[in-house]
Amino acid sequence: MNVLIVDDEKSIVKGLKHSLEQQGYNVFAAYNGAEALEYLEKNIIDFIILDLMLPDTDGMMLCKRIRQKFDIPILMLSAKDGDYDKILGFEFGADDYMTKPFNTLELIARMKAIIRRTDRKSDDKSIVRDDLVINRNERKVYLRGEEVKLTAKEFDVLYLLASNPGRVFTREDIYSMVWKEEAYDVRTIDVHIKNIRDKIEDKNHHKYIMTKWGVGYYFNKN
Repeated sequence: MNVLIVDDEKSIVKGLKHSLEQQGYNVFAAYNGAEALEYLEKNIIDFIILDLMLPDTDGMMLCKRIRQKFDIPILMLSAKDGDYDKILGFEFGADDYMTKPFNTLELIARMKAIIRRTDRKSDDKSIVRDDLVINRNERKVYLRGEEVKLTAKEFDVLYLLASNPGRVFTREDIYSMVWKEEAYDVRTIDVHIKNIRDKIEDKNHHKYIMTKWGVGYYFNKN
């Protein structure tokens, strides 16, 4: 699981990063809002620990921006202990709120509780778009009630696009997120997209996977 810590206090980031890595998490660090948004655009992040006070933006507004585009659990940190800030944090989309200084073990325990809740919700949901159903847990795809046979990589590419409707992914983005490698072959992505389309799209009309010419591909959110 990939965790993004967004906090400008490097000592806090260092300590949390060490503790989370001991628990087996992959940890990214961003020290301001701009870095955080850049990480989110270029990496698959599963959990965010977000400080309320950042040097370039307000943590509440950053939380709101993240929520508008990404469905990622957020645990908010703040030096403020007022009920107003906690309520605001929840209204802007935080899943939990802790005040500084905090106990690292408690933070990890709360984080795991959020992940369990999120996983339970995910277990009950598939991505459904018209006649297309994508079941993440079974790693199966159904079109008009019939199972569509996809390879493992085809499923991963489709799920990446479908779980981020409207977001345009470059070929490089897709390759780094699915194949976990930086170097990529343009044809590899195009062939996989063509194979997926052949299996789920009508021959003369693309309903699900769209092309942003000169940029990349995205899943139609309409």
